[in-house]
Amino acid sequence: MAITRIGNPAIADQRGINFRNIIINGGMDVAQRGTSVSSVTATGYNTCDRFQTSFTGTAGTWTESQSTDVPSSQGFSKSFKLDCTTADASLSTTDSLTIQTKFEGQNLQYLLKGTSSAKNLTLSFWVKSNKTGTYIAELDDNDNARNINKSYTINSADTWEKKTITFAGDTTGAFDNDNGASLRIFFWLAAGTNFTSGTLQTSWGSTVDANRAVGQVNLADSTSNEWYITGVQLEAGQVASDFEFLPFDVNENRCQRYFQEVGGPVTGSVGFANSFTGLFNTTTEVIGNRILPVKMRAAPTVTISALSTFDLEPFDQAPSTLVAQNSSPDEVNLNADSPTARTKGFGGMITIDQSAGYVRMDAEL
Repeated sequence: MAITRIGNPAIADQRGINFRNIIINGGMDVAQRGTSVSSVTATGYNTCDRFQTSFTGTAGTWTESQSTDVPSSQGFSKSFKLDCTTADASLSTTDSLTIQTKFEGQNLQYLLKGTSSAKNLTLSFWVKSNKTGTYIAELDDNDNARNINKSYTINSADTWEKKTITFAGDTTGAFDNDNGASLRIFFWLAAGTNFTSGTLQTSWGSTVDANRAVGQVNLADSTSNEWYITGVQLEAGQVASDFEFLPFDVNENRCQRYFQEVGGPVTGSVGFANSFTGLFNTTTEVIGNRILPVKMRAAPTVTISALSTFDLEPFDQAPSTLVAQNSSPDEVNLNADSPTARTKGFGGMITIDQSAGYVRMDAEL
């Protein structure tokens, strides 16, 4: 008798997708906040989602962008770019510049860190810079103050090169099983002597700053310097597999666990599509609600643009005050004071009415 199968259990893996890449947005495709930011001198998420530019002290001034300069015939369409606009050729001892990405401990339990069966990790990526020489990649166990650092070399100026680095498994210190930042990757770009005066820590051990970036070139030493990266993959094992390309919508949804924006410079959209619907809680107070399309990692920090970028409906007036209130990982609530009174309990709506307007929800690690 023939057996009829319903569905195909292999269909989800027809493109080789099994989420083996621990890194989110390693192809730099998603940039919800914008595609270019100039005068970057402080730590922040600026362009490509999940990748943070991080400073201690000062280390030059930079333009950060999502670039279309990518390795040829590799399938990538975007890269992360840093361009030095003000040089710092003489770093202070505490100065540093890194690019970081961070991971929740609950997503890393299968790595068996802190046990005798701890798995090796292999990091692979494509990188390009006019500044040749030694660079440092670091894995940092944020839960147990442990780290491991490996060097790689950019050999040819202005040429895309693929790098592969394997890190041993760590049998000491388990990752917390929660939504906090357990593991971080640092791509070092500049480092003062506080981070370079020791011996590079190429085996897991307690974090010692002096051993973290020994040999690192100073990318900040000239306004001619720029640095690109894409195709970043971190996976269990000792061999780098081909980069795991995810559909854009899947990649975007994964990023939205950490950051979402309604309106804003990327979409530039206005009107009812960006509304917070609700009612008049009093005759002049409107409470508007928006259910988020993706549940966030934690209750987000909400940032709201200028009052003049919003309208209260049905009066088509800017609110006199507007604040976030009682938001959760699932929804955001805005509380607005209306210049015009309406009957308590009647419907009301808070809309973004200018392309510069936005409501940003941030639950980054």
